[in-house]
Amino acid sequence: MPTNITTEILGAHPALDKISTELDISALWIRGSEGLIGFGEWRSTSLKGRDRFAEARKWWQEQLSTLKIQNNVQGSGTGPILFTSFSFDPSDESKLVIPKIIIGQRDGKSWITFIDETTTPSISEHHGEKQLGTVEFHKGALSDKEWKERVAQAVDRIKGGALEKVVLARDLVAQNTEPILLRNLISSLTKNYPTTWVFLISNLMGATPELLVRLNKSLVTSRILAGTIRKSGDEARDLGLAASLAKSSKDLEEHEYAVRSVADALSPFCSSTNVPESPFVLHLANLMHLATDVTGVLNDAATPIDIFTLIASLHPSAAVCGTPTSVASALIDEFEEMNRGRYAGPVGWIDARGDGEIGIALRAGELSDDHKSMRIFSGCGIVAGSIPEEELAESQAKLSPMRTALEIRE
Repeated sequence: MPTNITTEILGAHPALDKISTELDISALWIRGSEGLIGFGEWRSTSLKGRDRFAEARKWWQEQLSTLKIQNNVQGSGTGPILFTSFSFDPSDESKLVIPKIIIGQRDGKSWITFIDETTTPSISEHHGEKQLGTVEFHKGALSDKEWKERVAQAVDRIKGGALEKVVLARDLVAQNTEPILLRNLISSLTKNYPTTWVFLISNLMGATPELLVRLNKSLVTSRILAGTIRKSGDEARDLGLAASLAKSSKDLEEHEYAVRSVADALSPFCSSTNVPESPFVLHLANLMHLATDVTGVLNDAATPIDIFTLIASLHPSAAVCGTPTSVASALIDEFEEMNRGRYAGPVGWIDARGDGEIGIALRAGELSDDHKSMRIFSGCGIVAGSIPEEELAESQAKLSPMRTALEIRE
């Protein structure tokens, strides 16, 4: 017998990141005041392997076939929602979650979706608790010195002609004496990084500035970031730093590899694509990035193209792996000495139509099952002009969003 799922307009409510229900928060995708938040789990699963994107599509369609959908709102992001957190590498686990309750907001409109309930679930405002205990940070797979040595070795390989670019990641482990409060981390990230996509799925959370792909009907969008400079805290000086970033041959080279990989991956599926000639500078709280928004329109293929197809084609892009992909991937396995897990993997949501928003899981951390520790990650694009000391400083700045959120004791 089909399970009922209902979507209806929602009246006045707290900000998305402050909403609470009788069920625990299970998934989140928020940018500014808009996005989706999920509570409870109706269904969830784990996947592994090179066919994980196709297997995810199959599993999602199987779950949809058991639902009797009453969607009184319509539009992208309404109705049943699949939250996805795919692994970077096929050998690691990917997570899929369908919440029991989903609340969304976009363009001044809010809605609530609920599964197997006869009446609309009640919502309330979440009032934060003070984070207890003390936090300490410990080295992950590599020390600062060891990671700089790997960067230097990667530069040598690039100068020797083995590859053009590789993205090297590192980790740091936070240990807290008391359970880490997820809602506090969410509040910190949404407050301090409102132009990023703040996400939470199966204990992986972060604030990514990079959108792998958005599909809305037939319109495709991808925001590519590569090339970074730290802010100084002085507005006038930061304008000068932004200008220098926009002219930096090293950063423009790194950015070009990333844009080219995305444009090439989308071209078989799009009848037209728009790739701007030059990037713009994206300003975040502590960093500035070279950014390019690539857009396209899906072609009229005999086999319908959905977001799973696009994810499979796009991942891993040069922004998180390198160029050529196979050589960069092998170098990552050789140099990083850690499993990325779901860090730098596709993360976001997909609706029943096959539309969705999928980011790249950056500025992220994965919480342990006992909630007392978290591995936080960062990565840097390495090209021939990379300087190990500067890449280390950049990696530390990219750890800052999660590190700062973990240190707050309010």
